[in-house]
Amino acid sequence: MARYTGPVCRLCRQQGEKLFLKGERCYSDKCAIERRSYGPGDQGRGRRSKLSDFGLQLKEKQKVRRSYGILENQFKRYFETAEKKPGITGENFLQLLESRLDNVVYRLGFATSRNEARQIVRHGHISVNGSRVDIPSYLVEENDVIAIRENSKGLKRIKEICELNADKATPSWVTVDMEKKEGKVLTAPVREEIDLPINEQLIVEFYSR
Repeated sequence: MARYTGPVCRLCRQQGEKLFLKGERCYSDKCAIERRSYGPGDQGRGRRSKLSDFGLQLKEKQKVRRSYGILENQFKRYFETAEKKPGITGENFLQLLESRLDNVVYRLGFATSRNEARQIVRHGHISVNGSRVDIPSYLVEENDVIAIRENSKGLKRIKEICELNADKATPSWVTVDMEKKEGKVLTAPVREEIDLPINEQLIVEFYSR
């Protein structure tokens, strides 16, 4: 599956805010946006011009797309699916993004970033309801059990992550047992517990033009 492979810290500097794409590094003094809060490139130090309505919509769409590590075509397909579902389109859209397996692995604390979660899933370290799943975009459902596979529990990096995230707070819609390295989806993702400041209405307006 296609994915962005360039320098992710550059994306935060383009966005002008932290997107928490590199796990522990984002919370340290090595964070690129802490050291260079201006944009990348020769024009990065210039004063940012006031954005138009379209510019604000585009910026918000790019922020969410980059945060979840999804390319444009797939991102738009999620929106089109959300439009067809009953309820509020923006909330349906975010619920779909949160239901991705790589995001759930990250939310459970089995990875320090969504990028790392994607790698862990693709390398076959995750099972859903006892079956190996290596598709990051797999959509989990209520009562699904997500676990580190038995053969992967002893890996050094997996142990490091679980120790690091042992006391990490998890959203109310999932529960996790770090000793067993196993979690469960209790309900559909809850909009109020998405930690990024997101205005989904701007994304709805962008795709509704």
